Amino acid sequence: MYKILTLNKISETGLKNFPDNYAYSGEETNPDAILVRSASMHDMEMPEGTLAIARAGAGVNNIPIEKCSEQGIVVFNTPGANANAVKELVLCAMLLSSRKIPAAMDWVKTLKGNGAEVPKMVEKGKSAFAGPEIKGKTLGVVGLGAIGVLVANAALSLGMEVYGYDPFLSVDAAWSLSRGVHHAASLDEIYANSDYITLHVPLTPDTKELVCSKTIAAMKDNVRILNFARGDLVNTADVLAAINDGKIAAYATDFGNDELLGAPGVLILPHLGASTPESEDNCAVMAVDEIRDYLENGNITHSVNMPAVSVPRSGRARITIIHKNVPNVISKITSTVASENINIDNMVNKSRGEYAYTMLDTDTDVSADAIAAIEALDETVRVRVI
Repeated sequence: MYKILTLNKISETGLKNFPDNYAYSGEETNPDAILVRSASMHDMEMPEGTLAIARAGAGVNNIPIEKCSEQGIVVFNTPGANANAVKELVLCAMLLSSRKIPAAMDWVKTLKGNGAEVPKMVEKGKSAFAGPEIKGKTLGVVGLGAIGVLVANAALSLGMEVYGYDPFLSVDAAWSLSRGVHHAASLDEIYANSDYITLHVPLTPDTKELVCSKTIAAMKDNVRILNFARGDLVNTADVLAAINDGKIAAYATDFGNDELLGAPGVLILPHLGASTPESEDNCAVMAVDEIRDYLENGNITHSVNMPAVSVPRSGRARITIIHKNVPNVISKITSTVASENINIDNMVNKSRGEYAYTMLDTDTDVSADAIAAIEALDETVRVRVI
């Protein structure tokens, strides 16, 4: 029986993918795996038997990644599962910020109580909320992952000219991206051409405050900026100053802070990007499937701290080993296995940063002594037999 601890409410659509030999609840002790959405795990003591953590969503800032790696816990996320939900919100925000719709709606509410005069007052005051159409305008998409590609393709369908920038564009993303999207060779090309700029990159030391006074100066006048990725991609003070100076026409974001609240030209949503029932279902299904494949087969897909390794099973047993990524470790593992009279039917090894993952399919049973011998290697972090 596998035990799964749920730290948040997880969609039943996903939980139904667990078969009868799984037990899941918010009360499980020493679980084999943990399902989490937004709950912070940084102060949590990881149970000794925990093998995996799956985040039902893309961001993993709430999970202590380094600590998990040291303990041999594979951390999964669900990239792309909420991509359509975020895409739709980005397009919505682009229209809302362009046509000043939120401000117009707030103003109309102030006319309550004027009776038959309301239509006249509407006609007189509506010019204050005029804004441009997006058709024929240029959108710059920074980051062409699952969300960025969907936004770029949808914007093309809406009649926009689209430039995309991503120096780490994956093969899968390249296949999905419309041929009508211009490939920008640099961020400067995005800044120079775009009437609207939307950010879809992870928060790293290199991307923190990507939008700041220096980069804003390189943008077109009256640019509109959309940030539905991470709040710290933008320097708040610099954006507010640029709005006040008329350089930025509007800033729309899903990540509010005290400085932004109530500021003119700023549209803030309460982190609604993935807040759709479809998105929550998709994330839960993907997270459950990732956990099952790892617990039952040792396969790793969409991990943020371990390499992707997924191969069909062969032989009688499968040995999985998380170990340090250092020279000669593979020879040590295979020598140890051979010394225990275990024949390797198939083997795969991949690395990611400081850690590597090796799977061995054997045509013989694996004894407890053999596992102990592999565990005794200095480079070994965690060993399992499935």
